[in-house]
Amino acid sequence: MSINFAAAPLPPPADTLERAAWDYVTATSLADKLAPPARARRLELAAPVRRLASPGRPPELRATDRGLRTRNATASALRSAERRAQLLHTFLHHELQAAELMCWAILAFPDAPPSFRRGLMAVAREEVRHLGLYAARVRALGYEVGHFPVRDWFWERVPAAASPAAFVATMGLGFEGGNLDHSERFTERLRLAGDPESAELQRQVGADEEGHVRFALRWFRRFTGADSFEAWVAALPPPLSPLVMRGAPLAVDARRRAGLPEAFVEALVAWQPT
Repeated sequence: MSINFAAAPLPPPADTLERAAWDYVTATSLADKLAPPARARRLELAAPVRRLASPGRPPELRATDRGLRTRNATASALRSAERRAQLLHTFLHHELQAAELMCWAILAFPDAPPSFRRGLMAVAREEVRHLGLYAARVRALGYEVGHFPVRDWFWERVPAAASPAAFVATMGLGFEGGNLDHSERFTERLRLAGDPESAELQRQVGADEEGHVRFALRWFRRFTGADSFEAWVAALPPPLSPLVMRGAPLAVDARRRAGLPEAFVEALVAWQPT
């Protein structure tokens, strides 16, 4: 199917999975972003390719080209309630982008199996649940959603995926896989900073993300017939590489629980940029 990037896509019909995805990506109110996409049983017949270039953004979320440098969010720095709120606000925006991009993929790949596209919506709804949990915790720390600037880092990269296989390689095995590492690291840092509530939230999100990685791995195998580290790297849209898709240290056990083969995990640990 050819892709016409010049023509602006038209909204899908009402009461379809595609319209639910469209409405969530294009929503411009914070209330709509915090609410899960509408449930829809019906798929659009002969849906065209719709590759949305950017999401709708509520005015509360101020986009910038520089986000929080999480490596500076040490346990000592996180003793400040403001720094903890800023960190969780950054993670909140990661979840928002993940939910939007799952919906983006529903629209971008209408020829993908219906079960895959419905699965994307299920993942999107869980990302929105995480978004709500982060929003509540940010408020509990004395701040509002929108107090800190955000960066659409995932949106700057993921839409380069030209196929469903490239999408699950990038978003699921890549960035959500990296989130397993970050969740484990920041669970411990928040605990050491004396905030067990935020630490438990981060642990819970990390546990849920294992299921998202498992979903991506299952479909990557189906789309490519492979599950090796080399096949994954080959599926990433250039110039993306494992460099931006792993944390330090690697959450080896979490990645194993997500179903990644031992050889894949070992290769990821050993990988060095060239």
